[in-house]
Amino acid sequence: MTRPVSTVMSGKALSQTLGGNLGIEVPDHPLIRKLSIYTKLSLEEQRAIADATTKTISLQANDEIASRGEKVSGVNLLLEGFACRFKFLEDGRRQILAYLLPGDLCDLHVFLINRMDHSIAALVPSKVAIIAPARILRFTDEFPNLTRALWWSTLLDEAITREWVVNTGQRTAYERMAHLFCELFHRFRAIGQTRGLSCRFPLTQTALGDTLGLSSVHVNRTLQDLRRNGLVSLRNGILRIDNLEALEREALFNCDYLHLDNHRPTFSS
Repeated sequence: MTRPVSTVMSGKALSQTLGGNLGIEVPDHPLIRKLSIYTKLSLEEQRAIADATTKTISLQANDEIASRGEKVSGVNLLLEGFACRFKFLEDGRRQILAYLLPGDLCDLHVFLINRMDHSIAALVPSKVAIIAPARILRFTDEFPNLTRALWWSTLLDEAITREWVVNTGQRTAYERMAHLFCELFHRFRAIGQTRGLSCRFPLTQTALGDTLGLSSVHVNRTLQDLRRNGLVSLRNGILRIDNLEALEREALFNCDYLHLDNHRPTFSS
């Protein structure tokens, strides 16, 4: 993986694209959009988020957002693109641990540790905002509702990790690939990045193997089985689900762990 060639967006430019201090386009901010699934954020809370994400970095595919062993200086928020969390074994084998979509925080509490114990990289051209630790602490000190929403987001990350453990340990290759397709489709749909039953899916067969614990040959064979059964097609980085209900049934997929049903819990002070 290569390190990113960074560019820092000015506060004015970010205000035009993300709302910044204007309070007009703020709801289009990826993190605000994600947290709004769980709770209603006040305009003041929305502005606090936008103000915290004025420093941005542009990355190319395979650029590392954070590298194992490096000192942590802040929380990374994916604004645009698609990224993954991963670890390498000493012999070069890679395990992908999670996928990050726009609005996802790359480890909310990572600044509490000294150094990264894993790496995070962009899989396509992406944009990341760096949130200073002091800004996160300000959220916890001044905005209890926002803090609870961030906790909710962290719990979602943990729920996905638990499901991935079950996926690798108990589901067959066919089931686990179908399950990953279902999960990413639902996550993309929650942030408005699907068209009908299609979504972007910029993963190589090698990346699928590193995610699901399968060889390249097994990945190819499983993809062919899913296509042959009329469930999905994958072409030019686009995943098309031909029968979502059947795909979910084959995957033993239950969407509850994603908490994406627009339920907004009531947080009392």
